[in-house]
Amino acid sequence: MAEPIDIRAADGYPLGGFAWRRPCDPRRPHPVAVINAATSVRCRYYARFADWLHGHGWDVVTYDYRGIGESRHCGLRRLQADWIDWGQHDFEGVLQYVTWGFPGQPIDVVGHSAGGFVIGLAESAHRVRRIFTMGAQYAYWRDYAPAARRAMFLRWHVAMPLLARVLGYVPAKRLGWMEDTPKGVALDWARMGPRFEGTVRRGRETQEGEPEAEMLARRFGQVRAPILALGIEDDPFGTVPALDRLLDYYTGSERHHLRLAPAAIGQAEIGHFAFFHERFREALWPLALDWLRTGEPPTRPLGALTHRPADDPQATGGTTWPRAWWRRRRRRYQAR
Repeated sequence: MAEPIDIRAADGYPLGGFAWRRPCDPRRPHPVAVINAATSVRCRYYARFADWLHGHGWDVVTYDYRGIGESRHCGLRRLQADWIDWGQHDFEGVLQYVTWGFPGQPIDVVGHSAGGFVIGLAESAHRVRRIFTMGAQYAYWRDYAPAARRAMFLRWHVAMPLLARVLGYVPAKRLGWMEDTPKGVALDWARMGPRFEGTVRRGRETQEGEPEAEMLARRFGQVRAPILALGIEDDPFGTVPALDRLLDYYTGSERHHLRLAPAAIGQAEIGHFAFFHERFREALWPLALDWLRTGEPPTRPLGALTHRPADDPQATGGTTWPRAWWRRRRRRYQAR
């Protein structure tokens, strides 16, 4: 049975969520899994999957990002929050919570959509043992599925930012899209470019005088957990280019990218959200379970499976991105 929990984000913002706990066995500590939700999806959406994972040997923690569900404490017009806050502060606070609240237990993460992106923004993400993601990307519009791209661009990159600027937030629930969304999150999504550090936190510097976004981009390389990234062929967000674009940042991780067509499990459609529906308990959920349990990709995958080892930092001076690219970015930033 899940219990409500209170968590403090790294900057002190109060977050709400739920925990499924097993009896403690100091001789054989069992793992704890954190579920990172998609953008503006309540953590309650993942409750059945969390309960199932708990039944297979994990403690589980779900939570809402600031401004969403259990973590909405005021009108969104007054809330200053963006995607970076959700990772750098909210997920970081959750990692600190499970580190101290579940001592000695391995930490695994399940990330849905942007929930796979925010992992790399947290300073403590190096503590994670294994990562499973479903449709994880950061919504660069050119990566959307071609057949849906025009409609998605009009909704997420024209209508959504317009509503955010006019109303101070996005009343997405009234529109039947998702939960109401903070303005900063909506604008991050709407203007996202091919590299996220070229879009977010413009004009903000670290204490050392470096553009903050560039520091955050490098932080992804500190993650050492192997990743199994699942992409569904009829998911208009989770295309091959979209998932690979995010995986490019996790340079310190061994990365597996599994592509699955709905027909492979006898379904007409799955899309971006249905993986976490209970009807896929037998057909899809074991993919996550087996990966988190063993760290081994499927021996008989239902679709195409690609593999990339962790990059060699010595070959690239500590980063996989060309140094000339970083110099151009710095010159453009300093010229503003």
